[in-house]
Amino acid sequence: MKITFLGTGGAVPTAVRDNTSLLIETGRELLLVDCPGALTQKILKSGYHPDRISAILITHIHPDHLYGLPSFVHSQMLENKVVKLFGSTETVEFCLQLLDLFHLRKEKILYRIDSQPLIPGIQTEISPGLLITGIAVAHHSSSLAFHFQTPEGEILFSGDTPISEPVFSLAKNIDCLIHDCSAPGRFFETFPFLKTRHTNSLDLGVAAEKAKVKLLVPCHFSSDLDFCLEEIEQEIRKNYRGQLFLPEDFQTLEINKNRNSPRL
Repeated sequence: MKITFLGTGGAVPTAVRDNTSLLIETGRELLLVDCPGALTQKILKSGYHPDRISAILITHIHPDHLYGLPSFVHSQMLENKVVKLFGSTETVEFCLQLLDLFHLRKEKILYRIDSQPLIPGIQTEISPGLLITGIAVAHHSSSLAFHFQTPEGEILFSGDTPISEPVFSLAKNIDCLIHDCSAPGRFFETFPFLKTRHTNSLDLGVAAEKAKVKLLVPCHFSSDLDFCLEEIEQEIRKNYRGQLFLPEDFQTLEINKNRNSPRL
């Protein structure tokens, strides 16, 4: 199972980090998780062709997680293909309304979206051997974390969220946790409202160590705050002793449950 980070930043992109989104390649499936930025270009730059995307998953309806969806569908409009769209009921309905604003579900659009809302806690089969479960998390009423189960391994992706007990309960048994890590703890003291929306690196390290997470991948770094990744790493390492990977845009990570260490 191969994870490609198309973006690793927060709501404000920089010259080197776009908003967080990723590709998950498992078996013959290629999944796109969240849809910000110039997706077609980024997918091509990552070595894939956009027509390989078999499912799109959106964590919630904030702009930095879905504003690229209409542009992506428009760029693929001549591809005669049906692609599944997963998310909470609120997210899926919002995405369809967004596509309709640009008339992207008209008959002339050959790239068709098959919307499939996820009921939190209920497992859904994307394809044979590939299962996904949505987990309700605090950030927005539409927010879901995603639990991917495949023969090659299991991944949890949190999107934006503060520490969530259901997520970390599952994290004890999976191969990789990709989790919101917006800033060091000092910013959460300066801006207390962040505590109800995101996770800081100090708390993430504590929670990951308590859950015995095998591989922790922080992401969604807030570039509008003044810190460096070394500070993020140092805070996590104050408590967490497992494997840690701080991704850059376009880096990849290979997960195999039969291998002790991930391949970068």
